[in-house]
Amino acid sequence: MAEFIYPKLIGAKLRSQLAYRASFAVDFVSQVLAQCYELIVILVLFSQVNALGGFTRDEVLLMYAFAGAAFGVADLFAGQLDNLPTYIRTGSFDVLLMRPLGTLPQIMCSDIRLRRIGRITSALGVMIYALTHVPIDWTPAKVLLTIATPLAGTVIYSSVWVVACSICFWIVEGREFANAVTYGSNSFTSYPINVYSRPLRWVMAFVVPGAFVAYYPSLALLGKQDPLGLPGWVGWTSPLVAALAAVVAGLVWRFAVRHYRGTGS
Repeated sequence: MAEFIYPKLIGAKLRSQLAYRASFAVDFVSQVLAQCYELIVILVLFSQVNALGGFTRDEVLLMYAFAGAAFGVADLFAGQLDNLPTYIRTGSFDVLLMRPLGTLPQIMCSDIRLRRIGRITSALGVMIYALTHVPIDWTPAKVLLTIATPLAGTVIYSSVWVVACSICFWIVEGREFANAVTYGSNSFTSYPINVYSRPLRWVMAFVVPGAFVAYYPSLALLGKQDPLGLPGWVGWTSPLVAALAAVVAGLVWRFAVRHYRGTGS
């Protein structure tokens, strides 16, 4: 039954936003410009250097595009979790518990902002450019990897969002911590991870695990060796990492909800 309810909820949200086309257009353009701002930072950086961590401008743009597209889709569906502290503080989360639906999908379907497609569109444009300007020895496997990478990255980002926001069940005002992990991961994954310090690299690349969003898949596509010394097959494991991340996120969310006692408001 739920599989029919969620599409209807999402459809109602999207129709309400498309009813105000001028507002949607402005929001869409603002999201495109926000994504372009991050792109400009990379272009300015490469106006001063020829390579970053051993990678050319177009190779870094490929990582940036993979990360941007994945984050954009994750933000579209999981970004609503930023409102979790409000649900908990106002007691609205108790209402979700009373419904015969999962609490997590209820929140994820509650406020889908169609304007976030602007970020995705911009990232896809950069991805097309990068894929046509970097040296890739195309094979059927690499075509599948190119398609799977943004999808796996979306699952990884969404899982990180779920885990990071779950802390709000114990710290009601934990939004800043969650934002530091989620939005910080997006900034981190837009660049080669070998340019970061070892502690940050290990936390953000393997604990979070942001390295599998764009860095390692890009290495596999480019046929380049990992400067950090990991074997080449690691670049093909993003879908597996995404599946494991989703399982962990589901367990963390389930544990958090089971131990939820309300705020007393």
